[in-house]
Amino acid sequence: QVQVVESGGGSVQAGGSLRLSCTASGLSFDNYSMGWFRQAPGKEREGVSCISRGGGSTRDADSVKGRFAVTRDNAENTVSLQMNSLKPEDTAMYYCAALRSSFCSDSWSESWRATSWGQGTQVTVSS
Repeated sequence: QVQVVESGGGSVQAGGSLRLSCTASGLSFDNYSMGWFRQAPGKEREGVSCISRGGGSTRDADSVKGRFAVTRDNAENTVSLQMNSLKPEDTAMYYCAALRSSFCSDSWSESWRATSWGQGTQVTVSS
């Protein structure tokens, strides 16, 4: 059974930075692309960033391009999301997921791609 555990969230002021981490178990980690998603109150969950199985390719939502960077460590079964220049609109619960694909396809951010969801980690950005 695939399990993921997210950590690293917190409260910061606009312009600040946070680094989220996700540890996955119950899968051959390096066979899966990994995705970060977020869900703000009253809004649908959206894809934020994706990284391919080997880490050589990434895709980011337009809203975070140039500010967020996703990386992975296949030896440690972890994926991280470095978030810089945070904005109040980045406030959300953040989730990671192993995706049913080895690469970040055009449909990477669709919910059915996710093998399972963790509890998430809250990010709050104040103005």
